[in-house]
Amino acid sequence: MPNKLITAFACALLFCFSIAAQDSDNQKQDDVPEIINEEAIEFREEINPLSPAKAAFLSAVLPGLGQAYNKKYWKIPIVYGALGTGIYFYINNNKEYNRYRDAYKSRLAGFKNDEFYFGPDGTQLTTPRITDDGLRRAQKFYRRNKELSLLVTIGIYALNIIDANVDAHLLQYNVDENLSLSPHYKINEIDATGNLGLTLNLKF
Repeated sequence: MPNKLITAFACALLFCFSIAAQDSDNQKQDDVPEIINEEAIEFREEINPLSPAKAAFLSAVLPGLGQAYNKKYWKIPIVYGALGTGIYFYINNNKEYNRYRDAYKSRLAGFKNDEFYFGPDGTQLTTPRITDDGLRRAQKFYRRNKELSLLVTIGIYALNIIDANVDAHLLQYNVDENLSLSPHYKINEIDATGNLGLTLNLKF
């Protein structure tokens, strides 16, 4: 009988030691810091919601500056070329308009010494090369062209602002490799027909 008690006591003691050892191992595993491979972590740039507004403001202050902010430097010559063309046509049409207007106003005042009363060699003519009605038509033509040139120039200026704003939006557009949409073609093994569809892949 005493031997059985001793054996039972020894078994109970070994069981307690076994449980204590397992708890100690579990605690040691919990204490081990988790090792993270930093190279596997992909850091993405934060989206700046004010970037499009800033690009648009810069292009409004100085055309082409928003494109430089977006690092689309190749667009700057296009912006200035388009604006320069619009300004050139506006200045040219305004100059011609003023030319015919001044001649017409001179005739209304009773003078006959405007440029159209002189020939190519500088001799004064008895009848002008352009009549009064012709001067009125010329004024109307160049005034319309001048206004059209101004509208086109303003439109190009506005497009420069819109382009900078849209570019800034697109630069922050999330093109994630973990999200893809691709077409697929699969042959059905049962009836030997082809199946065409789209596959959406989302990796976590």
